Amino acid sequence: MRQITEIPKLSPRPVEGHKGAFGRVCIIAGSVGMGGAAALAGSAALRAGSGLVRIATATSVLPIVAGLNPCYTTLPLAEDKTGKISAKALDAILDLLEGNDVIACGPGMGQSGDLKKIVETLIAENIRLILDGDGLNNLAGIKDAPDKIKARLILTPHPGEFGRLWNAFFRISMSDCRADKAAALAAKLNCTVILKGHQTIVSDSEKNYVNTTGNPGMATAGSGDVLTGVITALAGQGLDNFDAAVLGVYIHGLAGDLAAEKLGQISLTATDIIEFLPQAFINSNR
Repeated sequence: MRQITEIPKLSPRPVEGHKGAFGRVCIIAGSVGMGGAAALAGSAALRAGSGLVRIATATSVLPIVAGLNPCYTTLPLAEDKTGKISAKALDAILDLLEGNDVIACGPGMGQSGDLKKIVETLIAENIRLILDGDGLNNLAGIKDAPDKIKARLILTPHPGEFGRLWNAFFRISMSDCRADKAAALAAKLNCTVILKGHQTIVSDSEKNYVNTTGNPGMATAGSGDVLTGVITALAGQGLDNFDAAVLGVYIHGLAGDLAAEKLGQISLTATDIIEFLPQAFINSNR
């Protein structure tokens, strides 16, 4: 497996560029009590350069999500009695696929039979798809999921989510080596895996990157939602899945380091990471 150390860069923006040229992305996220996850992912995607960001979320959550940032648009999705997105939203979700360059799914979404059906439908489509949080937890519950995947997937598990995926798709014990584990899952699902944590690993089973940015202050609620938004934006701007993942974790960690330098690790929040994304991009291009 080839070890990658060089950090990818976005191409300079052409002077004739317009918002449609810099990625149309849709983030399927949120449920009652978890609207903040959707808003964090959408706001991070905007700060990471997406030209157009749409958040598709449960109907009752939409006013909250829309009120947290005026720069993305929102789409209400049918919900169940607990405030989670319902399978009745499938037609609306499928309509979104053609008009967007990248789909992300999972932040704050919750778990249910209906959501598992939605994830199962998405992985069978020929799309670029990022699964995070409950997108991963629902994926782990899909029977024979590796055989159903047609999407060009990026998975962003933390160790707990990774363990659930491993137990669902393997009948062997996990290696102690994080890089080997990430590569094995990437090969099994033909995808790019981001195994989060100290020195986050990115693997597509052929290439491997170990991240060098980030700090313990980033171990805070919503940090992963911000990472999802950043990676979604970078994929929408034309980077392939592996490069979008590598640059995404690097920029995300660098923003966290800049925030910690200014605010300290103890007080760091996910919104602080978003606020320091502009400086992180500037520093990474020097």
